[in-house]
Amino acid sequence: MSHLRFVVHVARGYSGYGLQLADLIQEGNIGLMKAVKRFDPDQGVRLVSFAVHWIRAEMHEFILKNWRIVKVATTKAQRKLFFNLRKSKKRLGWMNAAEVSAVAQDLGVPEATVREMESRLSGRDIGFEAPADADDDAKPAPEAFLIDEGADPYDNVAEADQSDNQLSTLSTAMDKLDERSRHIIQRRWLDEDKATLQELADEYGVSAERIRQVEANAMKKMRGLFAA
Repeated sequence: MSHLRFVVHVARGYSGYGLQLADLIQEGNIGLMKAVKRFDPDQGVRLVSFAVHWIRAEMHEFILKNWRIVKVATTKAQRKLFFNLRKSKKRLGWMNAAEVSAVAQDLGVPEATVREMESRLSGRDIGFEAPADADDDAKPAPEAFLIDEGADPYDNVAEADQSDNQLSTLSTAMDKLDERSRHIIQRRWLDEDKATLQELADEYGVSAERIRQVEANAMKKMRGLFAA
């Protein structure tokens, strides 16, 4: 309980991420409880020195999950940059090649990761769909740039024709099976409420293995027709 004030002190250091201080404190308290559970006083380390890592870890995880709708840091290097890149930048604006190299060397991450993370942090969340009150002069929403694959009449006709051919072939293949095989395939593959091997075995008075063999032979015959 005496360390709860320390959690508040740590939480205030993350006030620049736009999240509620109370939420950060709550996550920090969770980290403190985890630290107390794992703390060993016989190791000669003060509780506050041991707990600070757990407190920060819980706050970091909370910030990464809630800072934006889209998670900006997924790898270990990106997570490190998320909390250190802004402190490492010497000025406003985009970093030049020398600054990127210096930050990469200081944090032990690739330069490409530094550039990518700088771009992610500089961006903002954009709604996928256009807002209801958008005017004609507003920039198109991302959904406007998607290709509507279903708008091509040729593709629609070809897809429908292929589906009809497959249904016709399936019907022909089913007609060439004997009545028992046809019934088993129907119950096992085509009915909405599919039957198990044991259910069909009980119905025909044979073993489940025999039903499996009949099913396998029927499927083999049907595949031959589809291949032809």
